[in-house]
Amino acid sequence: MPLRNRRAAALPAKLSRSWLLVNAAKPEDFAPGLASEADSVLFDMEAAVPAGKKDEARANVVEALNGGMSAWVRINGIDTDDWQPDLEALSGTEGLRGVMLALAEEPEQVTLTAMRLPAGTPVIALIETAAGLDNATAVAKAPGTFRLAFGTNDFRKDTGISDDPMAMAYARSRLVIASRVGKLPGAIDGPPGAADENPAVIESSRITQSMGMTGRLCLNRAQAESINLALSPSEDEVSWAVDMLQAHQAGASVGDGSYLPRLARAQKIADLADSYGLWNA
Repeated sequence: MPLRNRRAAALPAKLSRSWLLVNAAKPEDFAPGLASEADSVLFDMEAAVPAGKKDEARANVVEALNGGMSAWVRINGIDTDDWQPDLEALSGTEGLRGVMLALAEEPEQVTLTAMRLPAGTPVIALIETAAGLDNATAVAKAPGTFRLAFGTNDFRKDTGISDDPMAMAYARSRLVIASRVGKLPGAIDGPPGAADENPAVIESSRITQSMGMTGRLCLNRAQAESINLALSPSEDEVSWAVDMLQAHQAGASVGDGSYLPRLARAQKIADLADSYGLWNA
Protein backbone atom coordinates (compact mmCIF):
# COMPACT_ATOMS: atom_id res chain seq x y z
CA MET A 1 0.00 0.00 0.00
CA PRO A 2 1.55 3.36 -0.97
CA LEU A 3 2.26 5.51 2.06
CA ARG A 4 2.24 9.26 2.42
CA ASN A 5 5.53 10.90 3.31
CA ARG A 6 5.41 10.49 7.09
CA ARG A 7 6.78 13.93 7.91
CA ALA A 8 4.34 15.64 5.58
CA ALA A 9 1.41 13.53 6.76
CA ALA A 10 1.94 14.74 10.31
CA LEU A 11 1.97 18.42 9.35
CA PRO A 12 -1.34 20.32 9.69
CA ALA A 13 -2.60 21.63 6.35
CA LYS A 14 -2.79 25.14 7.80
CA LEU A 15 1.03 25.04 7.92
CA SER A 16 1.61 23.36 4.55
CA ARG A 17 4.17 25.21 2.47
CA SER A 18 4.34 23.17 -0.75
CA TRP A 19 1.11 22.09 -2.45
CA LEU A 20 1.86 19.61 -5.23
CA LEU A 21 -0.63 19.36 -8.09
CA VAL A 22 -0.73 15.86 -9.61
CA ASN A 23 -2.58 15.26 -12.88
CA ALA A 24 -5.64 13.15 -12.08
CA ALA A 25 -5.50 11.62 -15.56
CA LYS A 26 -2.12 10.06 -14.66
CA PRO A 27 -2.76 7.76 -11.69
CA GLU A 28 0.75 6.37 -12.00
CA ASP A 29 1.95 9.71 -10.58
CA PHE A 30 -0.23 9.53 -7.45
CA ALA A 31 2.05 7.35 -5.32
CA PRO A 32 5.29 9.18 -6.21
CA GLY A 33 3.54 12.47 -5.44
CA LEU A 34 2.36 11.24 -2.05
CA ALA A 35 5.86 9.95 -1.23
CA SER A 36 7.49 13.26 -2.21
CA GLU A 37 8.56 16.07 0.10
CA ALA A 38 5.41 18.07 -0.70
CA ASP A 39 3.63 19.09 2.49
CA SER A 40 0.24 18.60 0.80
CA VAL A 41 -0.77 16.83 -2.41
CA LEU A 42 -3.65 17.80 -4.69
CA PHE A 43 -5.03 15.41 -7.28
CA ASP A 44 -5.88 17.85 -10.07
CA MET A 45 -9.16 17.16 -11.87
CA GLU A 46 -9.33 20.68 -13.31
CA ALA A 47 -6.71 22.47 -15.42
CA ALA A 48 -4.48 19.43 -15.95
CA VAL A 49 -7.29 17.33 -17.44
CA PRO A 50 -8.75 17.92 -20.94
CA ALA A 51 -12.52 17.89 -21.33
CA GLY A 52 -12.60 14.42 -22.87
CA LYS A 53 -10.82 12.83 -19.90
CA LYS A 54 -12.76 14.33 -17.00
CA ASP A 55 -14.76 11.17 -16.28
CA GLU A 56 -11.65 9.02 -16.41
CA ALA A 57 -9.75 11.37 -14.11
CA ARG A 58 -12.65 11.45 -11.66
CA ALA A 59 -12.73 7.65 -11.56
CA ASN A 60 -8.97 7.54 -10.98
CA VAL A 61 -9.28 9.84 -7.98
CA VAL A 62 -12.19 7.95 -6.45
CA GLU A 63 -10.34 4.65 -6.81
CA ALA A 64 -7.22 6.11 -5.18
CA LEU A 65 -9.03 7.75 -2.28
CA ASN A 66 -10.99 4.57 -1.59
CA GLY A 67 -7.87 2.43 -1.97
CA GLY A 68 -5.80 3.74 0.89
CA MET A 69 -4.51 7.04 -0.45
CA SER A 70 -5.24 10.39 1.23
CA ALA A 71 -5.04 13.67 -0.64
CA TRP A 72 -6.65 16.97 -1.47
CA VAL A 73 -8.42 17.37 -4.81
CA ARG A 74 -8.66 20.36 -7.11
CA ILE A 75 -12.18 20.38 -8.51
CA ASN A 76 -13.68 22.24 -11.44
CA GLY A 77 -15.31 25.65 -11.06
CA ILE A 78 -18.91 25.99 -9.96
CA ASP A 79 -20.00 27.36 -13.34
CA THR A 80 -18.76 24.29 -15.21
CA ASP A 81 -20.63 21.08 -16.01
CA ASP A 82 -18.06 19.13 -13.98
CA TRP A 83 -18.51 20.81 -10.59
CA GLN A 84 -21.53 18.77 -9.48
CA PRO A 85 -20.20 15.41 -10.75
CA ASP A 86 -16.90 16.15 -9.00
CA LEU A 87 -18.62 16.70 -5.67
CA GLU A 88 -20.94 13.73 -6.05
CA ALA A 89 -17.96 11.48 -6.74
CA LEU A 90 -15.86 12.80 -3.87
CA SER A 91 -18.56 12.85 -1.22
CA GLY A 92 -18.34 9.12 -0.60
CA THR A 93 -14.56 8.75 -0.65
CA GLU A 94 -12.57 7.73 2.39
CA GLY A 95 -9.26 9.53 1.86
CA LEU A 96 -10.43 13.03 0.91
CA ARG A 97 -8.59 15.67 2.97
CA GLY A 98 -10.26 18.66 1.35
CA VAL A 99 -10.86 20.34 -1.99
CA MET A 100 -9.51 23.31 -3.89
CA LEU A 101 -12.27 25.13 -5.77
CA ALA A 102 -11.07 26.48 -9.09
CA LEU A 103 -12.16 29.91 -10.33
CA ALA A 104 -13.60 31.04 -6.99
CA GLU A 105 -15.14 34.49 -7.39
CA GLU A 106 -18.02 34.73 -4.92
CA PRO A 107 -18.33 33.69 -1.25
CA GLU A 108 -21.47 31.69 -2.01
CA GLN A 109 -19.50 29.47 -4.38
CA VAL A 110 -17.28 28.28 -1.54
CA THR A 111 -20.16 27.81 0.87
CA LEU A 112 -22.23 25.83 -1.65
CA THR A 113 -19.22 23.63 -2.37
CA ALA A 114 -18.70 22.95 1.34
CA MET A 115 -22.39 22.13 1.76
CA ARG A 116 -22.21 19.46 -0.95
CA LEU A 117 -19.35 17.67 0.83
CA PRO A 118 -19.23 15.78 4.14
CA ALA A 119 -19.50 18.15 7.10
CA GLY A 120 -16.21 19.80 7.98
CA THR A 121 -14.49 19.20 4.65
CA PRO A 122 -12.18 22.21 4.15
CA VAL A 123 -12.32 24.21 0.92
CA ILE A 124 -9.41 26.19 -0.49
CA ALA A 125 -10.66 29.04 -2.68
CA LEU A 126 -8.45 29.43 -5.76
CA ILE A 127 -8.52 33.07 -6.83
CA GLU A 128 -7.75 33.26 -10.56
CA THR A 129 -9.58 36.31 -11.90
CA ALA A 130 -9.97 40.03 -11.31
CA ALA A 131 -13.49 39.38 -10.03
CA GLY A 132 -12.19 36.84 -7.55
CA LEU A 133 -9.50 39.22 -6.32
CA ASP A 134 -12.03 42.02 -5.94
CA ASN A 135 -14.14 39.76 -3.69
CA ALA A 136 -11.20 38.16 -1.88
CA THR A 137 -12.12 39.42 1.58
CA ALA A 138 -15.72 38.25 1.26
CA VAL A 139 -14.51 34.87 0.00
CA ALA A 140 -12.09 34.62 2.93
CA LYS A 141 -14.94 35.24 5.38
CA ALA A 142 -17.30 32.74 3.72
CA PRO A 143 -18.37 29.69 5.74
CA GLY A 144 -16.29 26.76 4.53
CA THR A 145 -13.24 28.68 3.34
CA PHE A 146 -10.05 27.13 4.72
CA ARG A 147 -7.32 29.05 2.85
CA LEU A 148 -6.98 31.30 -0.17
CA ALA A 149 -4.74 30.33 -3.08
CA PHE A 150 -3.56 32.40 -6.02
CA GLY A 151 -3.93 31.04 -9.56
CA THR A 152 -1.23 33.28 -10.99
CA ASN A 153 -1.22 32.05 -14.57
CA ASP A 154 -4.96 32.35 -15.13
CA PHE A 155 -4.99 35.66 -13.25
CA ARG A 156 -2.38 37.05 -15.62
CA LYS A 157 -4.37 35.74 -18.57
CA ASP A 158 -7.51 37.44 -17.25
CA THR A 159 -5.89 40.78 -16.47
CA GLY A 160 -2.94 41.09 -18.87
CA ILE A 161 -0.56 41.70 -15.96
CA SER A 162 3.02 40.51 -16.42
CA ASP A 163 4.79 38.06 -14.11
CA ASP A 164 7.08 40.79 -12.81
CA PRO A 165 6.96 40.67 -8.98
CA MET A 166 6.19 44.39 -8.81
CA ALA A 167 3.27 44.02 -11.20
CA MET A 168 1.87 41.12 -9.15
CA ALA A 169 2.53 42.68 -5.75
CA TYR A 170 -0.90 44.28 -5.37
CA ALA A 171 -2.74 41.02 -6.03
CA ARG A 172 -0.57 39.05 -3.63
CA SER A 173 -0.99 41.71 -0.95
CA ARG A 174 -4.77 41.64 -1.36
CA LEU A 175 -4.84 37.90 -0.73
CA VAL A 176 -2.55 38.20 2.29
CA ILE A 177 -4.68 40.94 3.83
CA ALA A 178 -7.94 39.14 2.99
CA SER A 179 -6.63 35.99 4.66
CA ARG A 180 -5.77 37.93 7.79
CA VAL A 181 -9.17 39.66 7.89
CA GLY A 182 -10.89 36.32 7.39
CA LYS A 183 -8.79 34.76 10.19
CA LEU A 184 -7.41 32.15 7.79
CA PRO A 185 -3.95 30.58 7.58
CA GLY A 186 -1.57 32.34 5.21
CA ALA A 187 -2.39 32.55 1.51
CA ILE A 188 -0.93 30.08 -1.00
CA ASP A 189 0.98 31.53 -3.96
CA GLY A 190 0.97 30.28 -7.53
CA PRO A 191 3.55 27.79 -8.82
CA PRO A 192 7.04 28.29 -10.21
CA GLY A 193 7.58 27.21 -13.79
CA ALA A 194 7.41 23.43 -14.04
CA ALA A 195 10.91 23.31 -15.51
CA ASP A 196 12.49 25.81 -13.10
CA GLU A 197 15.66 24.55 -11.43
CA ASN A 198 15.95 24.65 -7.65
CA PRO A 199 17.92 27.94 -7.41
CA ALA A 200 15.18 29.69 -9.41
CA VAL A 201 12.46 28.05 -7.32
CA ILE A 202 14.10 29.24 -4.10
CA GLU A 203 14.58 32.76 -5.47
CA SER A 204 10.96 33.14 -6.59
CA SER A 205 9.71 31.52 -3.38
CA ARG A 206 11.59 34.14 -1.39
CA ILE A 207 9.36 36.69 -3.12
CA THR A 208 6.34 34.64 -2.03
CA GLN A 209 7.58 34.75 1.55
CA SER A 210 8.42 38.47 1.42
CA MET A 211 4.83 39.21 0.40
CA GLY A 212 3.52 37.43 3.50
CA MET A 213 2.27 34.29 1.75
CA THR A 214 3.02 31.05 3.54
CA GLY A 215 2.38 28.36 0.92
CA ARG A 216 2.98 27.75 -2.76
CA LEU A 217 1.56 25.52 -5.43
CA CYS A 218 3.96 23.42 -7.49
CA LEU A 219 3.69 21.28 -10.59
CA ASN A 220 6.94 19.36 -10.23
CA ARG A 221 7.51 17.17 -7.18
CA ALA A 222 11.26 17.82 -7.39
CA GLN A 223 10.56 21.46 -6.47
CA ALA A 224 8.72 20.77 -3.22
CA GLU A 225 11.81 20.61 -1.02
CA SER A 226 13.08 23.96 -2.35
CA ILE A 227 9.70 25.59 -1.68
CA ASN A 228 9.69 24.16 1.84
CA LEU A 229 13.16 25.56 2.46
CA ALA A 230 12.34 29.02 1.15
CA LEU A 231 9.08 29.28 3.10
CA SER A 232 10.57 28.12 6.40
CA PRO A 233 12.33 30.29 8.99
CA SER A 234 16.01 30.62 8.14
CA GLU A 235 18.80 29.42 10.41
CA ASP A 236 19.49 33.04 11.38
CA GLU A 237 15.83 33.61 12.25
CA VAL A 238 15.67 30.45 14.36
CA SER A 239 18.89 31.40 16.16
CA TRP A 240 17.57 34.90 16.85
CA ALA A 241 14.27 33.52 18.13
CA VAL A 242 16.00 31.09 20.49
CA ASP A 243 18.21 33.87 21.89
CA MET A 244 15.22 36.18 22.33
CA LEU A 245 13.12 33.56 24.12
CA GLN A 246 15.98 32.47 26.36
CA ALA A 247 16.71 36.06 27.32
CA HIS A 248 13.04 36.61 28.11
CA GLN A 249 12.88 33.51 30.27
CA ALA A 250 15.99 34.70 32.08
CA GLY A 251 14.20 37.89 33.05
CA ALA A 252 15.05 40.38 30.30
CA SER A 253 13.23 43.65 30.88
CA VAL A 254 10.93 45.39 28.42
CA GLY A 255 13.09 48.11 26.95
CA ASP A 256 10.70 49.77 24.52
CA GLY A 257 7.43 49.39 22.68
CA SER A 258 8.94 46.94 20.19
CA TYR A 259 9.76 44.31 22.82
CA LEU A 260 6.42 42.51 22.98
CA PRO A 261 5.95 42.40 19.17
CA ARG A 262 9.48 41.01 18.83
CA LEU A 263 8.77 38.47 21.53
CA ALA A 264 5.60 37.36 19.73
CA ARG A 265 7.54 37.05 16.46
CA ALA A 266 10.23 34.98 18.20
CA GLN A 267 7.59 32.62 19.60
CA LYS A 268 5.97 32.26 16.18
CA ILE A 269 9.33 31.41 14.58
CA ALA A 270 10.06 28.89 17.33
CA ASP A 271 6.65 27.27 16.87
CA LEU A 272 7.17 26.99 13.11
CA ALA A 273 10.67 25.59 13.60
CA ASP A 274 9.19 22.94 15.85
CA SER A 275 6.39 22.09 13.40
CA TYR A 276 8.80 21.89 10.45
CA GLY A 277 11.42 19.89 12.35
CA LEU A 278 14.13 22.54 11.92
CA TRP A 279 15.86 22.27 15.27
CA ASN A 280 18.20 19.52 14.18
CA ALA A 281 18.24 20.30 10.47
